[in-house]
Amino acid sequence: MMMAILMPVMIAAAGVAIDYTRLVNDQRVLQDALDAGAVSAAASIVTGHTDSQGAKVYATNVALAELGNHLTSAEMKELKKNVVVTVTPTAASGVTTYDVKVTGKYNVQLSPFAQFIGYTKHEIGARSASRSQSVSKNALSMYVVLDRSGSMSFVTETLSTSSTKCQNYTLATWPLYPNLASTKPCYTNKSGALKAAATSLFDQLDALEKKDPTDTIIRVGAVSFTDAMQTPQPMAWGTTAARTYVTNIPAYPSGGTDMTGGMDAAYQALKNTTENTAHTAKGNATFSKFIVLMTDGENTGASSVWNPLLDAKTLATCDAARKNGITIYTVAFMAPVNGITMLKNCAGVPANAYVANDMQSLVKAFAEIGSKATQKATRIMN
Repeated sequence: MMMAILMPVMIAAAGVAIDYTRLVNDQRVLQDALDAGAVSAAASIVTGHTDSQGAKVYATNVALAELGNHLTSAEMKELKKNVVVTVTPTAASGVTTYDVKVTGKYNVQLSPFAQFIGYTKHEIGARSASRSQSVSKNALSMYVVLDRSGSMSFVTETLSTSSTKCQNYTLATWPLYPNLASTKPCYTNKSGALKAAATSLFDQLDALEKKDPTDTIIRVGAVSFTDAMQTPQPMAWGTTAARTYVTNIPAYPSGGTDMTGGMDAAYQALKNTTENTAHTAKGNATFSKFIVLMTDGENTGASSVWNPLLDAKTLATCDAARKNGITIYTVAFMAPVNGITMLKNCAGVPANAYVANDMQSLVKAFAEIGSKATQKATRIMN
């Protein structure tokens, strides 16, 4: 008699335990799926892959894809009908904020134990919210730090189209500097290749500025180095001053290699409060900061021997700059292993460290850096 009385209670308890565990797990999986949908939709808007209306479909599809192997076809069909996505854009001070909210619900079929006591299904639901921001102006400050040591006078494999005869310096003929006889054919040297590459970078920055001529959003500074830092070009609006500075780098430079002073000058200029003030005065509520460091060698100072202490000093500045929100791009141009390694560590992110072994790849690297720097900024807030 006691067993007959307790049996329904025991069956009900077993059903509650089994179904509760499943419901908790299903709700967690649903929550994760809606979170994925909300974040993906928010990001897709600010990156230009979709608009506010398209983001609703995007969020739904992402959420359903996340649940594809977890729900039955009936549950999937019901959830699809019950997913609600809202996108609310808010614009202020050149920044557009997108609030994306996603809700969804469906009924879970309960176990036979629960059905034994009269419960066949139970509704579960979840909701998620994500916020992203798009900097519509994409204002930026960039400082280029460029090598003008003696090895930058050495030739590349690219024939010059502007001259038929020139001083074709190589490591073997460098002891004759500056009196090497001109010979045919004329090859573009590294200094000439750098000037062409810098032009491709500045052209990318100018293209962003020209999208809205009423906005002033680009600031550029420049410095070059041998075994000592050369006189820098201070930060200025537009690329004109920096272009002139690079153009005036000697066609046949000389000297050793020490990147420490140039990197410190770039870092100090970008972290200076006057840079924030300059952008604020032009209505740029936010702006990005970049350093572009290029060398064809390794830190040697005034000697011809690699100096690890100079590497350590350079990397300390690189680390400080990245910690202060400055993105660093590096370009190793026909550089030795020690130089390549140092530049990769300075960039901190593999995708931001370029290795160029000829003039064409150098120009391409600078153009890609310009493209990355001018892409619309995207931030997932929560």
